[in-house]
Amino acid sequence: MKGSLIILSFFALGLLVGIYNMVPEHFSQNDYSIYALYILMFLVGIGVGSNKKSLSLIKSVNFKILLVPLSVITGTYIGVSVFSLLQDELSLIDSLAVGSGFGYYSLSSVLISEVSSDTLGVIALLSNITREIITLLLTPLFARYFGKLAPIASGGATAMDTTLPVITKYIGSDYAIISVFSGVVLTILVPVLITIIL
Repeated sequence: MKGSLIILSFFALGLLVGIYNMVPEHFSQNDYSIYALYILMFLVGIGVGSNKKSLSLIKSVNFKILLVPLSVITGTYIGVSVFSLLQDELSLIDSLAVGSGFGYYSLSSVLISEVSSDTLGVIALLSNITREIITLLLTPLFARYFGKLAPIASGGATAMDTTLPVITKYIGSDYAIISVFSGVVLTILVPVLITIIL
C-alpha cells in the first residue's frame, strides 16, 4: 500500500509541476518518456531474467497452472469489454489496452502513453494502481467468498511481488508458487499484449 501511495504522490507532484510550468521549457516541449520506457523495459528484463526462481518455475510448469494467468487474462478482458459497453468515453480497444496492464501500472502507463496518448496512459496508471489497492484491501473477502485463487486473479501481475505477502497470508503459503507463476507470466505478457492491441 505504501508503494502505491508513493507512486500516486509522485504522479500528483508531476501534475502540479506541469500545471504551474515549474520545469525548463525545453523539458516540457520534448517527450522524454520514451527514454523512461526503454530504461523500464531494460529493468523489467533484468528483474525477470535474474530471478532464477521465476525462470525455473516457468520451466517446470504443469499445464494446469497455466490456467491461472489465462483465466486472469480472460476475466480481465471480459470485465473491460463490459465496461466499454457501459460508457462512451473509451473504445473497446482502449479499454482492452488499459486492462492489459493487469495491475502493472508503471510499465503499462508509460507504454500506453507512448503508443496511444497521455490521457489513456493516465487512465491506465490510475486503473492499475486501483487494481493493486483493491487487492491489498479486499484479499480477505475475496478469499472467503470467491475462493483461494480469487486474490491471485485480482492481483494480476502484482501477485508475484507487491500483493504476494497479503495473498499468501490469507490463502496460505502453498499457493505462493501459483501466485508467483501467474504474476511472472502476466508481467511478461503486458508489453506484448498492449502492443498487439494498440
